[in-house]
Amino acid sequence: MVKKNSKNSKNPPATITRNKRATFEFKIEEKVEAGLELQGWEVKSLRMGKVTLADCYVFIKNGEAFMHGCTVQPLNTATTHVVCDPVRTKKLLMKRSEIDKLEGLIERQGYTLVPLSLYWRKRAWVKVEIGLGKGKKDHDKRQDTKEREWKVEQSRVMKKSRLDG
Repeated sequence: MVKKNSKNSKNPPATITRNKRATFEFKIEEKVEAGLELQGWEVKSLRMGKVTLADCYVFIKNGEAFMHGCTVQPLNTATTHVVCDPVRTKKLLMKRSEIDKLEGLIERQGYTLVPLSLYWRKRAWVKVEIGLGKGKKDHDKRQDTKEREWKVEQSRVMKKSRLDG
């Protein structure tokens, strides 16, 4: 019997959304996976892809991790009796040892926790990938942009040479 979505599986988890801005603004040094405490209407909205991670960050308070700024747009048909708050602060489900380690790095070494992506694990659980990183300087961002543009140009040249040859 083969397990789906195991660590050695070729099928990546189904991505709901990614925070592309995070990798541009921060140099990510370590990635951590955490569960997400959601309400029913939020799960329905996530299934429809109505979520954004822009301007989202993670903070630790009283030994618990929270994600703030994640916008989940409620569906019109999701619920009639619950008041939906699109930018509700969501609790992250992590082990105490992971939270303590991250808290130490944030306080002592000036790291920042940034959500990188939301995805489905085993088609039932919503997970968030958190990046531990430091903010980039302007010259680092320019260097990344140059490298990205060079890769695009390089692929164009290679494609053209294959077509000509």
